[in-house]
Amino acid sequence: MTATKVSTRISRRAFAKAGLAAAALGTAGLYPRPGGAQAKTTTVTMQLGWLAGDNQIGEVVAKQMGYFEAEKIELVINPGGPNIDGVAIVASGKADIGQVSSSPSLMLAASQQIPVQCFAVGCQQHPYSFLSLKKNPVRTPQDLVGKKVGVQATGKILLSALLRKNNVPEDKVEVVVVGADMTPLVTGQVDVFTGWLTNTTAMRVLGDDYVAMRLWDNGVQLYGLPYYATQDTLAKNLDAVIAFTRAASKGWAYAYENPEKAVDLLIKEYPNLVRADEIVAVKTLNTYVFQATTKAGGWGTFSPEVWQGQIDLYDQLKQFRAAAPKLADVITTAVLDATKDVRPKLG
Repeated sequence: MTATKVSTRISRRAFAKAGLAAAALGTAGLYPRPGGAQAKTTTVTMQLGWLAGDNQIGEVVAKQMGYFEAEKIELVINPGGPNIDGVAIVASGKADIGQVSSSPSLMLAASQQIPVQCFAVGCQQHPYSFLSLKKNPVRTPQDLVGKKVGVQATGKILLSALLRKNNVPEDKVEVVVVGADMTPLVTGQVDVFTGWLTNTTAMRVLGDDYVAMRLWDNGVQLYGLPYYATQDTLAKNLDAVIAFTRAASKGWAYAYENPEKAVDLLIKEYPNLVRADEIVAVKTLNTYVFQATTKAGGWGTFSPEVWQGQIDLYDQLKQFRAAAPKLADVITTAVLDATKDVRPKLG
């Protein structure tokens, strides 16, 4: 199901460790497969920040429907997990491109001179939200005063960002570190629980008895599921990244227009998933992937202004160990520009 991890600290040590692994195992791909000049199929390895699931439904559909094959790409999806530093793996050259849960990971990497850049985003608005029960609702950041807020360790910075952005003193809010299970909210151990609105399986315990206060609606505008590659890959193998984006965008469009058929293709790839759960989750996810911005700019589009706002906010929160990164070190519009006429405009 959808990842609950929100941000990842990228360390130079993790980068170096991943580099040693890459040297031992060989680089990932972006090279033609053997078999003659006519084949010229390029293997592209996509590293995830979390476990594979509905967040990758567009890529899975594109594989199953032959969209990548039409682009002469063989896509390999490598799952992430709690002990896997996906950004460091991509930066080391062990994988060609990556998808991470949230945009701050790429800003933090750039601030430490790890040369990765976002070239497209999955979710136009981050689904991260603060959930409360209707009998004790939290509808505004000011309503958090005096409340116990259950937050995952990786999401504590998002609570700080929300409070700072809305002038709410942090010492007026009690923080309780929790896992992914939302039962503490139901049992009254906490007044508020944080999570992705796309994580419909975890939210099932709440039924319809909840109020959602979205991070995006209250001034902290982050992107979910950004795609990224190293500056070296984007310079030397831009055509392959463009081809990946063309194929992936078609897969996501199919999932938007045919969610149930797309889920069947997803389960064919990952049989451990539950069809009924995934249909609900994908229909919710689609509302974040395709919005007015994608109707105008196509799947995967993003705003440099939104990215700069993220950088400025994290700088104010003193989250960068070194200097705040420059916008040009965090994002590139080269891929979006090259595919502007073919990426589906839906929303």
